[in-house]
Order: sequence, then structure tokens, then C-alpha cells
Amino acid sequence: MTNRKNLSSLKISIIGLGLIGGSIAKSIKQNFPSIEISAFDIPEVFEKALSEGVINSALSEIEMTADADIIFLALPTNLSLKALSTLAPALKESTILTDVSGVKSVFHQRWDEVKQKGIFIGGHPMTGKENGGYANSDQLLFENAVYILTRKEKTSNIDILISLLESLGARIIFLTPEEHDRVVASVSHLPQLIAVSLINSLPEEQTIHLAAGGFRDITRIASSAFNIWEPVIQNNKIEILNALERFEHQIKTIKTAIINDDVKALQEAFENAAAVRDEIPKNSKGFIRQLYDLLVYVNDEPGVLAKLTNALFEEGINIKDIELLKIREGTGGTFRLSFEYPNEKTRAALVIIKLGYKITSSS
Repeated sequence: MTNRKNLSSLKISIIGLGLIGGSIAKSIKQNFPSIEISAFDIPEVFEKALSEGVINSALSEIEMTADADIIFLALPTNLSLKALSTLAPALKESTILTDVSGVKSVFHQRWDEVKQKGIFIGGHPMTGKENGGYANSDQLLFENAVYILTRKEKTSNIDILISLLESLGARIIFLTPEEHDRVVASVSHLPQLIAVSLINSLPEEQTIHLAAGGFRDITRIASSAFNIWEPVIQNNKIEILNALERFEHQIKTIKTAIINDDVKALQEAFENAAAVRDEIPKNSKGFIRQLYDLLVYVNDEPGVLAKLTNALFEEGINIKDIELLKIREGTGGTFRLSFEYPNEKTRAALVIIKLGYKITSSS
């Protein structure tokens, strides 16, 4: 396997500095400051990345990435496909081209269709956040995250890509493109559509104000942008439809059991689901990270929220979400403060208690 010294001399190009591309750049720079990173994006994005020292140079055209050792395609799916077609004939024989999209078969098909040089390895980091863009990119995004690589046949000379990704904290898994698309249709694409459907199936608008934490958590990904998902759905249509059929069957089974007062069938469904869910690895990230919540009771007085947020800011603690859950005018209310990491939640709790506020719950 490639050593760190060899990695330090790499030339990396990243096409698209959004959530994933920006996080790749930040993580590489954090781990290997000497690696030369060039990037293609709109001026306001690459200027920000340049000013932060995340990239070394900005590229005005995609073709300018062709002499890099490794190129990451990190644009939305359809634009990454277009960039693949543009770059494939211009690559060096030794250049590794990889993408980060949520579908894989279509990329391998396109690679086979175009006149190409270099090496193509499909990539899909199984991690993410609710909100995209460079502003939300994170150097720790890949820490302990599953990172799927796809190839149609045994490919040589990719140890350097594997070593680079593992140095970012990722856990590498190899699948065929077809296996990838079948798996993610069930564990990523279907949950996205279910979250959207749950929100859209609410019987009336005021119902949302009664939704508790559980509903909020399982529908968190419903906030995802459609322009990101549209090409994913289009390019994995068959596998998504298969996943939807399996889900429809489960819904019909539960509906029938309720109609027939079949308590045994319902119990079996619940117990089977619990058993299977317990097998999901607890130490790896998913597409949307779990947030860690504190419920804080405060008195109804001016400036309370500002006092809380300023104190946390001064300690370098980032609040990912704030929600006012309950309030009684003249008495007080409860805020839900959400944090990205467990240690941030723990540190925040100490700051809040020191301020004299009461933490009523922690999750």
C-alpha cells in the first residue's frame, strides 16, 4: 500500500467544491498540507477556498485538470457525467478519474462509450449533511464513513486512491456498479422518497406543529434539494422502482393486519424490524449524520438566546439547529439545541450549566 510520503507529492484536481468536493479538499489539506490541489467551480466558491488555503489554484476550464494524478468529479450527477465525457480522452494513462455520485452503472457505461485514457473508478462516500454547498463542507466528513468504490474488473494502480481515502478516515468497500445501485436504492434513494412522502401525506397544515422529535428525525432528509436528486432518480429508475415495490408490499401487509386485527402479524413485523435494525453498524456514518440534542429550559427574559449562543460561540462550539419547543409567556420555555458531534454536546452542556440554565433532557 502507498505510504504517506508518496501521497504528499500528489497533484489532485477537484471538479466541484460543494459539500463533498469541498470536504475532500479540506480533509486532504488537513492531512497532507504539501499536496497540490486545484479546483474548478464558480469564482465566488474557489475564491473562498483559495482565501482559506484549502486549494492551491483555481481552474477556469474542466480540461485543465487533465494532468492531475487523481481527479474527483464532484458536480451534480448529470454535470459529472458530462465532465467525464469531456475529460476521458485527455487524461494521462496513469491518471485516476473518480466520481462521488449516488449512482454508478451510468458512469461506467459512459466510460465504456467514450474514447478514454487513464483509469476510472466509481466512488460514493456514504455520508452527508442536510445542507450542501462549500459553506457546509467539513474536513471530518469522511471520518469513519463507508466509502464505496466500484469497478467492472480488477483494476491495477489504484492503491494510491485507496490510501488517500483511508487517510481521510474513510472505510473502503468494493462493489460492482450493479450491486451498488441495487443497494443504495434501498438504503438511500427509497428513504429519501419515503421522507418526502411522509411530509406530503400530513392531513392538514397545522399537523406539523404537533410533530415531535421522532417525526422530525425520520423526515430530516426531506429538506434535500430536488436538483440533486432528480438525476439520481432518473439514472437509477429500475432499482428504485424495485425498492418501492418491496416497500409497498410491506405497507399493504401492515394495512391488512390492522384491518383484520391481526395482532400476531403486527407483532412479528415490529420484532423483525427491531432485530434487523439492531444489526446496522453503530460506528459508521450514514448519508445524514445523527444530531445530538440538548433540551434547555430558560426563563422568559430578554436576551436569553443571545446569551446562550454567544457563550457557545466563544467556546468554539457550533450549533447545528435551534428550535423553540415550548414557551409560557412570563414564565419560561424550552429550546432544543442540536450539535454535530457527541463531544460538542458534552462541552455545550457544561457551558450551559455554568451559565445557570437547566438541561431537561439529552439525546
